[in-house]
Amino acid sequence: MAGTLYLVPTPIGNLGDISRRMAETLEQADFIAAEDTRVSLKLLNHLGLKKPMLTYHRHNTDTGGQAVIDRLLAGESCALVTDAGTPAISDPGEELVARCAALSIPVCAIPGPCALVTALAVSGQPTGRFTFEGFLAMNKKNRRAHLESLRGEERTMIFYEAPHKLAATLQDLADTFGPCRPLALCRELTKLHEEIRRTTLGEAAAYYQENTPKGELVLVVRGAEPAGEREASLEDGLLLVDKLRGEGLSLRDAVKRAAKELGLSRNQLYDAAVNM
Repeated sequence: MAGTLYLVPTPIGNLGDISRRMAETLEQADFIAAEDTRVSLKLLNHLGLKKPMLTYHRHNTDTGGQAVIDRLLAGESCALVTDAGTPAISDPGEELVARCAALSIPVCAIPGPCALVTALAVSGQPTGRFTFEGFLAMNKKNRRAHLESLRGEERTMIFYEAPHKLAATLQDLADTFGPCRPLALCRELTKLHEEIRRTTLGEAAAYYQENTPKGELVLVVRGAEPAGEREASLEDGLLLVDKLRGEGLSLRDAVKRAAKELGLSRNQLYDAAVNM
């Protein structure tokens, strides 16, 4: 009979967030599959545990994943952990869970720390409906295409980002959704220097052009207002003109089409586009 794969969350900063069930699962598992064994060793030492470990991360999903699968099929139980947060969420553990499901290997998720849920809860943005977009692509073309697909998204959007890419990402977000779109920027969650900055995309983009932060970040961006519940603004028109220009239309033709689609004054939109 196959063993069970346990998905065990680990603290995203504060070690006090380890639950009794998380600790007991780590203690009872036959072995641990860790993103980085050095990081996981510190956690085990904190809990006073010694367990055999193997590495499983995005660079060895084939070999590391097969090693885990083989031991599970042999009847051993495995605790899968990441360096911080919940396994399989923006994490290659997703692939391992899918392989286990295909082989009818039991999978058990232990509730616990997750940066996206923590950020959403504290953001001040609508929480009833949201979409998690993870890390944006490093390739500028792919990143822009991803954001363009979200232009009309009405749900709250959650992104992960690294500090050295934050300024560029904020500028891309402002260019796509407009500089006035509300944002909650969550940094160092649960840690000593936790920071929640509630601002707009434009203000954040300008600030972080000059100030590179430390620590991983979660960006919680308010979704678009329902199209039928507001009148289009000149800013909406300028964004659409810019999109149409990117598709090859002349400025005059792009303004004409955008003004017609959004019900705006063609002359006002043209003047605003020229001045911009």
